[in-house]
Amino acid sequence: MVRTALRSGAAKAGRRTPTAKSGRRTPKTKSERQTPAAKSGGRASASPRERGALPLPLRLLTMALAFAAMVAFAAALARLTLEPSPASTALVHSNLHPGRSLNAYLSQPELRDAVKQIGGNLLLGVPFGVLLPVLAPRARGILRVLALTAAVMLLVELVQGALITGRAFDVDDVILNTAGALAGYLLLGRRLGRAVHPKSGRRT
Repeated sequence: MVRTALRSGAAKAGRRTPTAKSGRRTPKTKSERQTPAAKSGGRASASPRERGALPLPLRLLTMALAFAAMVAFAAALARLTLEPSPASTALVHSNLHPGRSLNAYLSQPELRDAVKQIGGNLLLGVPFGVLLPVLAPRARGILRVLALTAAVMLLVELVQGALITGRAFDVDDVILNTAGALAGYLLLGRRLGRAVHPKSGRRT
């Protein structure tokens, strides 16, 4: 009797439960699956875009300064491009072929004149690339900045060619203005836009 009892006890002790044999773990409850941040009720760390954002007062100040700069730039642009120039009537001609005016600028004997013509048109586009991402959150993408700049400058050129004495439409001017906007966006506009209008890293 004693040996039989001992054997049966040893057999029971040597048996493993189905969970132990399969090596599987019991599924965790919902509370056990929560992350430490969720358990503590705290928020996850901010994304790099949120960390690089300016404080709200600085955002508002930057937008106000950008608006004032855009108004001043618009006034200067109108003065440079929409003022009549009767003395230049016989000298200007419309250009619908990309590259023709650029070749004319580069073929001038004086390098200073070429730099003045090309550089001036490039600089006219730079404020668009810098200010548009700050003033319009939806215009932060590079393609949108280029499209808006090209549309505005194309309108200016059309008004020049149709209504302003001594001015003519030139497609190369639109190309150079858009290239200037691209430079302004890559150098400064993209970073300013992200700092003033940060994208939230949370998911709804």
